[in-house]
Amino acid sequence: MDVTVHLAQDPEADALLGRSPLAALVGMLLDQQVPMEWAFKGPRTIADRLGAEDLDAHEIATMDPEAFAALLSRKPAVHRYPGSMAKRIQQLCRYLVDRYDGDPEAVWRGAGGGAELLRRLEDLPGFGRQKAQIFLALLGKQLGVAPQGWREAAGAYGEAGSFRSVADITGPESLAKVRAHKQEVKAAAKAAKAAGT
Repeated sequence: MDVTVHLAQDPEADALLGRSPLAALVGMLLDQQVPMEWAFKGPRTIADRLGAEDLDAHEIATMDPEAFAALLSRKPAVHRYPGSMAKRIQQLCRYLVDRYDGDPEAVWRGAGGGAELLRRLEDLPGFGRQKAQIFLALLGKQLGVAPQGWREAAGAYGEAGSFRSVADITGPESLAKVRAHKQEVKAAAKAAKAAGT
């Protein structure tokens, strides 16, 4: 994997995301309750604080949980909830070590099709169906991993020309479009809730 992405809107962070399967997975895991750019900058921040060029599932899986949480909590914090996200990242890395010998790319390498890859992604700790579909769309649209049927398995996130998620961000303009879409969805949900009460 060696592609150019613009998810963090930061050259060093994006360079790591474009070459590191684990960084991409960790960024996706962090992408909740914080701005997308903040989430996807997290893997670079973690690597820097570990004094490493990349993230290593074996190293993170075996780190002392309190020390890893402290690493994520150091200012500026990697996430709004650094302690709970530290636990989730370690759970993800332990799963990758146990199931894939610490090789995150093995999650999608050899997947028999989009439906199988979606199942593998849904099995990852911290990845529900929606997060798995968004990551599948990111793999297919930007990271060069496009098994047969990936668009169908990714659902609406796999649609060409859409601006629904991080999978569609290729620069500041598309980021603004994705943000606008998310605001529309929130506004519609809020209106529907108000109408129902």
